[in-house]
Amino acid sequence: MDLGIKDKSALVLGGGGGLGRAICVALAREGVKVTAADISDEALSGTEAAVKAEGGTIRTVKWDLADLGSIEGHISAIEAAHGPVQILVNNTGGPPPTPVSGQSPDKWRSSFEMMVMSVVAITDRILPGMKAAKWGRIVTSTSSGVVAPIPNLGLSNALRMTLVGWSKTLAREVARDGITANIILPGRVATDRIRFLDEAKAKRENRSVEDVEAESTGSIPAGRYGRPEEYGDAVAFLASARASYITGSTIRVDGGFIASV
Repeated sequence: MDLGIKDKSALVLGGGGGLGRAICVALAREGVKVTAADISDEALSGTEAAVKAEGGTIRTVKWDLADLGSIEGHISAIEAAHGPVQILVNNTGGPPPTPVSGQSPDKWRSSFEMMVMSVVAITDRILPGMKAAKWGRIVTSTSSGVVAPIPNLGLSNALRMTLVGWSKTLAREVARDGITANIILPGRVATDRIRFLDEAKAKRENRSVEDVEAESTGSIPAGRYGRPEEYGDAVAFLASARASYITGSTIRVDGGFIASV
């Protein structure tokens, strides 16, 4: 299937991580001009190599999303290199495992700046170009915790839920401009982040990582963790011309993990 996005310009936040890298590769396969943003040079190098191995086009930028003052400079540079951003994938890293109670105001504030305010501000900077072109795709990656809160991920559960309400509201505001805005959420996808969370749980509960992974896998109807490329392909479809009538939605890529309707 031709997704109809060849030569479009895309910005993928968190493009150096497991999910972000898979998204960059999936978009690049469709001929999209990808810019990957991440705070880690090493992670960006890995994404660049993965995209180029597929024959894709990619530009990388080291970007601390908590630094809101850097947004204008970064976006202007992307526009100069690849043209106005037509596909925006909001994918931010998660905070460390913590209970929701007892966290300091500074911890809440810094996490909010990185996970929520950065997404809002970057989207607002890019939206005028999408509106002028009467075409745009905004895909925001969150977590299964927005549907079923995950124990000991208090900050993540609360802040990512904020993005769900924001995206749904935005979708209704921009639909007539040919712009879609959707939430996509992963279940248990095999990335370094999931490995880190499994290791943290094993340590808390004095169990082996293998035991934690087996328990987790047993709760997934598909019987396995997802592959990052499966997530990347789902994002690429939502970013495509083919998905023009999908907006304001929350899409689960979870192997049936989330039990609720």
